[in-house]
Amino acid sequence: MKIKFRKLLILMLAASGVLGAQAEETKPNVLFIALDDLNDWIGCLGGHPQTITPNMDRLAASGVLFTNAHCVAPACNASRSAIFTGQSPHRSGIYSNAQVMRDVLPDATLIPKHFTDHGYWSTGSGKMLHYVTDARSWNDYFPPKETEMPLPKTLYPEKRPVSLPVGGPWQYVETDWGPLETSDKDFGGDYSVTEFVGNYLKKEHDKPFFLACGIYRPHEPWFVPAKYFEKFPLDSIQLPPGYRKDDLDDVPALGKRFAHNRYFDHIQKEKQWKQAVQGYLASIYFADTMLGRVLDALEEGPNKNNTIVVLWSDHGWHLGEKQHWQKYTAWRACTRVPLMVKVPEKLSSKLPKGTTPGTVCEQPVSLLSLYPTLTELCGLPTPDACDAPSIVPQLLDANTSSDPVPTFLEDAASLGVSGKGWRYISYRDGGEELYNIDQDPHEWTNLAKHPEHQAKLEQLKAFVPKTFAPKPKVKVKDLPSMRWKKTSDPTKILKPNADGSNVRLVFVNQSPVNAKIHEVSAEMELTEKALVKAESEVEIKGRPGSVWAITKESGELMGYFKLGDRMAKGVIPKNAAE
Repeated sequence: MKIKFRKLLILMLAASGVLGAQAEETKPNVLFIALDDLNDWIGCLGGHPQTITPNMDRLAASGVLFTNAHCVAPACNASRSAIFTGQSPHRSGIYSNAQVMRDVLPDATLIPKHFTDHGYWSTGSGKMLHYVTDARSWNDYFPPKETEMPLPKTLYPEKRPVSLPVGGPWQYVETDWGPLETSDKDFGGDYSVTEFVGNYLKKEHDKPFFLACGIYRPHEPWFVPAKYFEKFPLDSIQLPPGYRKDDLDDVPALGKRFAHNRYFDHIQKEKQWKQAVQGYLASIYFADTMLGRVLDALEEGPNKNNTIVVLWSDHGWHLGEKQHWQKYTAWRACTRVPLMVKVPEKLSSKLPKGTTPGTVCEQPVSLLSLYPTLTELCGLPTPDACDAPSIVPQLLDANTSSDPVPTFLEDAASLGVSGKGWRYISYRDGGEELYNIDQDPHEWTNLAKHPEHQAKLEQLKAFVPKTFAPKPKVKVKDLPSMRWKKTSDPTKILKPNADGSNVRLVFVNQSPVNAKIHEVSAEMELTEKALVKAESEVEIKGRPGSVWAITKESGELMGYFKLGDRMAKGVIPKNAAE
């Protein structure tokens, strides 16, 4: 009698749709993969003819490849903060690497926390935010989330630089490259990240998971095991296809200022251009191999058919295009990024057939859409704070049109707008650029002043926000610290090598005496610049490489600081006057 009643109950529940609702409550897993500083130099995007990326290519072939995807900002912090909060820089105020996400958005709910709040287990490894983990947003992490250091130990040369001599105090210490005689495992870093992620994918889990995999390469420095360099013999290296010597001739003044940052000239002077390209290609190949470890673990494990896979890079990278090195520009070499999405069939009610393998979408999309896309695919509510639309319509039909998407520069007023076949750049001083990408993929010819293209320019210009959130000042506590050198002997002060534009300097006096701030000249003469009272602070400007002597009001030397390559604070310790 009990058995018959149970069968009857099951039939009744099935008829009423209750069992169907329960089945729909089984949520998809998410594998969220980020690569750092990767432009379009992957096989399926055709950015460089020598690149080796079989694993990125196979992921793209298994799902949807977005060939017109763009970063939210061409800087790690601004880009990643936007992705993980869903908030655009022009609304959040986060535009640069120097800012601290939690100072500006203390209450923002990041993607992993949102998933945890809706029944998921959120975990991962590697760099997903800007050199922090944001422990509150994860159930666990490797390295442990409490350390707030997302990068596992990585092998680097004992003596550096290896390849690129330091050109001045303006130079980023990690701009260097070279092969290492080591194994992938002993190299650590991304190998350790993918080991953690791969092991997690090989197991069954009680809860659906949001699993992050932050592959650090090809971020600088470009040191990876030697076998990855061997695939790119130096005498065979081809320079970037997008390079043209006169490429800045038709660029407005502020665009030229964004372009010129000394690195490219210095690299050419040191005859290291081909070596650098080799290092970037080797680092991409290494990153791709690490990705292959993760994809293999997924394919071979129990989560293959119930896991959504998303791969993206936070922004691109210049290797001489527009006479520029690094990032921070609104040109396509920097804004265009890999984006791949794979959804198995029968996993998401929004995409019951899953993604069609080998689909290519040419519509403009922004990484800002990742948050709402994942919530929609997983049947979760989308936070009101999300500023961009989901790209599920483009996953359903790659021909579904989408609006042009913006990429915001760090001056809180300049930006690029990427449409289908066209790109527009607007600078805060009124300068403009317009490019026909279908005919000019490397953006060599600025059409902004051509009368016949004004209608297209105005069409894209309409997507420039009317207002920009102000850029909050970095809190003093979050400024990097200059090293305090205690001395009463003026001959012990280091000689300055000041070079570059002025940056923000804050001197924090923790001592019980008033202190004078003196700039040290190349002739080792002291010029008083400010007085900082006891237990207070003062803000001034200084150039990278400058040296600052600290004296008592009486003139007695207490010590000094030397400024590095960016804004900083100098903390005068409590015992400075002793």
